[in-house]
Amino acid sequence: DAPQVIGKQDEQGTLLFPSAGALDPNHIALTLSDRILERSTPKASSETAALSQLRDRVGKLRERIESAGKIEESLSRLPYFCAGCPHNSSTVVPEGSHAYAGIGCHYMAQWMDRSTAGFTQMGAEGANWVGESFFSKREHVFQNIGDGTYFHSGLLAIRSAIAANVNVTFKILFNDAVAMTGGQPMDGPLTVPRITQQVRAEGAGEVVVVTDDPNRYQGENRFASGVTVYDRKQLDQVQRRLRKISGVTVLVYEQTCAAEKRRRRKRGRFPDPPRRIFINEEVCEGCGDCGVKSNCVAVLPLETELGRKRMVDQSACNKDFSCANGLCPSFVSVMGGKPRKAKPISVGTLSFDELPEPELPQFEKNYNIVITGVGGTGVITIGALLGMASHIEKKGCGILDMIGLAQ
Repeated sequence: DAPQVIGKQDEQGTLLFPSAGALDPNHIALTLSDRILERSTPKASSETAALSQLRDRVGKLRERIESAGKIEESLSRLPYFCAGCPHNSSTVVPEGSHAYAGIGCHYMAQWMDRSTAGFTQMGAEGANWVGESFFSKREHVFQNIGDGTYFHSGLLAIRSAIAANVNVTFKILFNDAVAMTGGQPMDGPLTVPRITQQVRAEGAGEVVVVTDDPNRYQGENRFASGVTVYDRKQLDQVQRRLRKISGVTVLVYEQTCAAEKRRRRKRGRFPDPPRRIFINEEVCEGCGDCGVKSNCVAVLPLETELGRKRMVDQSACNKDFSCANGLCPSFVSVMGGKPRKAKPISVGTLSFDELPEPELPQFEKNYNIVITGVGGTGVITIGALLGMASHIEKKGCGILDMIGLAQ
């Protein structure tokens, strides 16, 4: 007889595996085990023992899954843009406009006050609007796309939108790093001038560049013809003008990834402004406009006798300074100052003679450790040190680094 082949459904049409979402390994194991146990007839004692062992393992697996489902999360935190992240500014759209998300850290704009909803797989950013536009009363949308995605395959979606002649402004977010997966360098020679040349050659209409430092491009002659460079403070008026233009327009927003800035500054490879921003709590009225202007996680609430005020967390601040864009008299700029730190202790002055041995945990099986923290502050390094310590003590060790999406 020919073997019977089933897939997403069994013989009666009952769903075995979901057609959407992720396939969970535990669910696959249980489904396959149930099929094996239902259709297996042991012909020898060895087969009976094997089926009995499988039945026991399935039962234990079900117990683990059920018990895991009963565990309540004691601490849950929604990821957010890093302090000083360029996406805090670049993903804002004018009032009345709508934006689509894409693959990258800017995906998180969907749960912020950014009028952003909907996303595609990597490289298809904008293709959804090509299909939707013919059935929508909306005349124009903004489409966010990261520089890494653009370089990988996103240009094809821009080419498709140009061929379909839909009204869309692609915002290419050039942050000089593959930020979501840990800050790797771009996989090729991509520059802002080269992007403008490429999209113009594909047939894009107006192409503009918005940056946090327009002086960087003074005298730059490699841009496509007609490209204008604007300061990021002009982003709103630039977007309002672009949304009125028919066809495909491109806005390249250039600002280095905040987490990458932090890394490079530690290594002396990126300018470190001598300026630091502080908030005078005696002047602050707690309106929160600094948080609205910057969308920055380094702007923290400060509880005082006179109510809630605001403060800047100097250890988290990446010197973006957009929090100071509001009309607020409480902001103070300190030039050349540095946060006070404890004086380092010389190792030669310490005595380790009476240092007690640590109390080691007693365990017979694997021991799991979870290290949490904000990206760029040494979380990966701590894991590497523990792994090497385990290796030195001739213990087995496995390390899984969840890098990227730092906040």
